[in-house]
Amino acid sequence: MDADTLRAAQAPLKKRYAEDATAAVVTMRADGELDGTGVACKVRTATALVEAGLHPASGGDGTQLCSGEMLLEALVACAGVTMRAVATSLGLDVEGSVHAEGDLDFRGTLGVDKAAPVGFRDIRLSFDLRSSADEEQLALLLKLTERYCVVLQTITGNPAVSVTSTHG
Repeated sequence: MDADTLRAAQAPLKKRYAEDATAAVVTMRADGELDGTGVACKVRTATALVEAGLHPASGGDGTQLCSGEMLLEALVACAGVTMRAVATSLGLDVEGSVHAEGDLDFRGTLGVDKAAPVGFRDIRLSFDLRSSADEEQLALLLKLTERYCVVLQTITGNPAVSVTSTHG
């Protein structure tokens, strides 16, 4: 997709959202099915049913997806798509790779040490880029990618989260 095609696709959306802010709010969903026989959750994605389970550091055997790794994968996917969209809009030729890694202290999630955090304490996102763009253009590309990456902004923004349960 080139910049003109991207602008043409986004122009009517931007116009609509500018005129009606409520139209810009989209509720996204994810659904899972608790595994009745093991310690797993089956998650429906747009293209497949995947099974998440325990990471080996918390007792899993490594045959199922780890939700922590899935979070990092979502960050990589979002950052990569966002960077490609920004590069397209700016008319920059950019290729390369996106990497995310995070440090998780399993004492927290296993209840070994109540002072240990549950969740990632540090996440590092990095890009290994190939481009003919100059340093100033690449700095702008990174700045805009950070600004518009939904997953990155969600992680760093500390959104309000509610948890509910129904019983039947």
